[in-house]
Amino acid sequence: MTRIVGITLVRDEDLYVEQAVRNALEACDEVIVLEHRSIDRTPEILERLAGEQPAVRVHRIGDPRESHEFVAGYAGEDVWIAGFDGDQLFDPVGLRSVRERILEGELDRFWSVTGRGFNCVEVDPAAGTARGYHAPPSRGTPKLYNFAAIDSWDGPTRERLHGGTIRFRSGYGSDRRDDELQQLSWEETPLRWLHLCFVRRSSRRPETTRLNPAEVARRREPRERLRHVAASLLRRTAAQGKVEAYSRGPLVSVDARSFFAPVPQV
Repeated sequence: MTRIVGITLVRDEDLYVEQAVRNALEACDEVIVLEHRSIDRTPEILERLAGEQPAVRVHRIGDPRESHEFVAGYAGEDVWIAGFDGDQLFDPVGLRSVRERILEGELDRFWSVTGRGFNCVEVDPAAGTARGYHAPPSRGTPKLYNFAAIDSWDGPTRERLHGGTIRFRSGYGSDRRDDELQQLSWEETPLRWLHLCFVRRSSRRPETTRLNPAEVARRREPRERLRHVAASLLRRTAAQGKVEAYSRGPLVSVDARSFFAPVPQV
């Protein structure tokens, strides 16, 4: 039977990580959460959530490159992998309809499926509103990958589902992408997510725009340190580049009520 497995790499996301995982559970048979050296309440929240939800598996890792190992073994199996971060909230209602299409085999001919993101500068969960930039034209990252289409995905990776070498099965290739759901409007597409990239996500960290765990790890590498120094001399930091990539197009407001279903309070 076809299964859908979610995987997320998180660090200091205690304000929204529970909502992100619970939303993903609407479509995923299992969600693998990889916690990377958080200093806020993220580990505590994840431990409680895993105790309540048998489908949630939490692991602590010391290096983001380890994260791909948790899904590499699914290559060749009848499994779809949904990648997301702790600051990316799927629309759970739409995600259920995408799950139905996957289980019915409608998307079997594709290697990957993508939808539409919305990069938020403001969110009001109580009012169910968000303000930000559509992706596209801004950068948008979450995708669904059909691991039945590949024999392996190994080699050096900087994090789960990024880098490495993919060996496709006959009839598949990197061009076998389904962008249909991305071509639909924000209101019409069932595969959509809020990306809280410009919103504060941690009770212990005041900044709103910051690097993800894999980007932090790369900055420790000698080559990346030199690149960072060069960029600083040109007055262009990694954070500035991220702002530019995630804020293209007009600044607009959207209805976000479906993304903020109540989570149990403790």
